[in-house]
Amino acid sequence: MDPPADRRPWPPVWRGILLRSALVPVIVLSPLVALQPGADHRFNVYANGARYLHRPWELFGAAIASVPQYLSLGNFRPLGRMVEWTLDTATFALTDLLGLPANISLRLVSFLSAVLLTLATVVLAECVVSRGRPFAGPPSLIAAVLPFAVGGSFVAAGRTSTTVLFGGLYFLTSALVLLVAAAAARTVGRIRPGARPGWPAVLLGAVLAAFNEMAWLALPLAALVVLIRGRVVLALSWRETARGAGARFTGLLWAGFLPVAIPVRMIIARRCAAGTCYSGSDVAPSGALAALPNRLTSWLPPLMWQRAGEGPYGHTLGPALLIALVALLLLVRRFWRDLPRCDSPDRRQAGALALAGLAVLVPAATMGALNEQMQRLAAAGWWGLGWRDSALAGAGGALLTVALLTAVFARGQRSGRTHRRGILAGVLVLAAAAAVGAAANRDYRASIASERPAYVHDRIAQEIVDFDRSASGNARRCTLRAQFRAALPREHRTDYPPELRRFDQAVDQATVRLAGRRFCTGGPS
Repeated sequence: MDPPADRRPWPPVWRGILLRSALVPVIVLSPLVALQPGADHRFNVYANGARYLHRPWELFGAAIASVPQYLSLGNFRPLGRMVEWTLDTATFALTDLLGLPANISLRLVSFLSAVLLTLATVVLAECVVSRGRPFAGPPSLIAAVLPFAVGGSFVAAGRTSTTVLFGGLYFLTSALVLLVAAAAARTVGRIRPGARPGWPAVLLGAVLAAFNEMAWLALPLAALVVLIRGRVVLALSWRETARGAGARFTGLLWAGFLPVAIPVRMIIARRCAAGTCYSGSDVAPSGALAALPNRLTSWLPPLMWQRAGEGPYGHTLGPALLIALVALLLLVRRFWRDLPRCDSPDRRQAGALALAGLAVLVPAATMGALNEQMQRLAAAGWWGLGWRDSALAGAGGALLTVALLTAVFARGQRSGRTHRRGILAGVLVLAAAAAVGAAANRDYRASIASERPAYVHDRIAQEIVDFDRSASGNARRCTLRAQFRAALPREHRTDYPPELRRFDQAVDQATVRLAGRRFCTGGPS
């Protein structure tokens, strides 16, 4: 007797989506695995990692205790700081456990965060376009295509891009924003949001207020996706949408958010008005409109490729492109095999996805446009430059791209064969764009590695993990310390500058934890 046919042929399709969500970002980001740390990461990975590796619970109390100090500088973010320090500790733990240099451990943690962001984008899309209970049936074609589009956005578009700087933190922040919005969209159409909807949603709103400024975008995004799914996908009336569980869930988020966010923002505004705040916390509304087109297009891959490949070592059409393309084509082959078992969206669902993409992209770009530094760079013609908004803007751009693809080749407007071939052609274009993104990342890493400060920090990371207790080892490390000092601005080289003091504290904490000795015994005690 023949075995019974599988009544649920779609679980393997979900496994394929999970596989692509994990591998596409890793393929695109892999050329950056040895990229040297920059800015505060040069110190934080060592200082925070060594401090909290064996007593991780202490970082929670330290983050709360630091609130007055940071608030006086116009910076709140206690929960975001906890996450950032936790990521530093995880990075240092990989260095301790596996003997990896800290720069490699740092990138591995960032890669994992990028995978979580890709998964969060898929979850949001599925919750928005589903006409029934999300994830209770076959996945939509949108979910199957999205990993290729999101992966192509992970380009090292300059030193301030989230792909380069604080990637773990801002990838996770963006994933949090998308998952909160997905939770709101999932409740649309229910009579009640749940048995005990009140305090968890209110608490979540307060958590978002205490996380960081990018996390604040979860509130307007949640409200917008509730409206999009209710009105566009489920065709609910205005009254049903406004009185439904999704609207109540969003209202409870705001109820927890506003009592924390309003007083904090008032304190920061006073500090910034006095000129004593951290520049990244200030806002400049007067120049935001002029900078907005720049930030709205910052996610476009060709513009980001230009920023990544500006150095003297660009070889975008070299072997890196071919290797990445071959790896991605293997994933396209799996996609083609799964395509017949995906639920094809209609034009209405594609329109809802496009609106959701705009709901992600526009607030993220607006936040970037409010920053005075981004306004100056936009005025100078720096298109495609990455910043803190890059991770979320990339997800929004991916949603828009896939919405356009599925709308053009919607099954209701095309024959089955034309539909499948059109979708495959679109996926091949997305895979090729992701491969070029990987090659652009290779160019960026080669350019940065050629700079003297990056070389010094690369050698420092290697010396810390391969600690040589001999006199020659100490001499090498002291030479690296001297080279770090020599790379400082001329006015910061006299006496014992703060940058050098911070360097000594950070690397000494790391080597004392790993090897029981200071980094350079010739330095100040």
